[in-house]
Amino acid sequence: MKTSSQRPSVTFFSFTSCEGCQLVVLNAAETFPTLLKHLKIVNFREAMDPTSDQYDIAFVEGSISTRTELRKIKDIRANADLVIALGACAAIGGINCLQDAEKPISIKKARELVYGKDAGKHRLLKGTIKARPVNQVIEIDHYLHGCPISAEELLTTLTDLMIGRRPTVVNHPVCTDCKMAGNICVFEKERPAHAPPMLCNGPVTRGGCRAICITYGETCWGCRGYVDNPNIAEHIKTLLDHGLTVKEAKATLTLYKGYEELKNKTGRPENA
Repeated sequence: MKTSSQRPSVTFFSFTSCEGCQLVVLNAAETFPTLLKHLKIVNFREAMDPTSDQYDIAFVEGSISTRTELRKIKDIRANADLVIALGACAAIGGINCLQDAEKPISIKKARELVYGKDAGKHRLLKGTIKARPVNQVIEIDHYLHGCPISAEELLTTLTDLMIGRRPTVVNHPVCTDCKMAGNICVFEKERPAHAPPMLCNGPVTRGGCRAICITYGETCWGCRGYVDNPNIAEHIKTLLDHGLTVKEAKATLTLYKGYEELKNKTGRPENA
């Protein structure tokens, strides 16, 4: 990092993603004036033209899904003092790593299903590989979880970095956030007789989101990844007790953890 008399340079890189997490950064900009006195943003495609290719802190959004991205992320790691995974795609693979929970398919088959029989002829698709979280390619110094990230966590992380404090990652389940928010447990809510089965991945999902989805009437799909040492077997049992089939229960856990599921079945995903 730069000395205390110099502002650290910050850059934002985008890989395979919807760039929703960078939009959260932009929406939090009204809080930035104070922070900008202590840091310098040199590259942020969503907001500005690059001003320098030298940087101290790199925020990386998106999973790695092409050979070009493999090379680029390694260059970023070589240049940056700190690399921070920004959001679910970068941190755990996210939706980009979604695979059939029962029968994972090859990248060739996936191309054909999405783009048709001529997909292999498209030059932009020839370099695609199995999508993976950034930490499967390089070492990551810190994680901002979520889909999208929490603006509050972003600003806390930036503040920590500016004062030289190591940012922390929450390791309690979403259920804790739910209790603090005063929510009724999803599994305890009264449901109409013919309503679909209840599901919620809060018991095994990393909190820190203030249970925003449950608070506003939705459920937890697990976008922040698992807490450390999650009891998956017991959670699946809970889902079964509330009406899901085994296949449905496992599929809910695959939505954001497709990469982990694929590794468990086949080892590390192939490169092509």
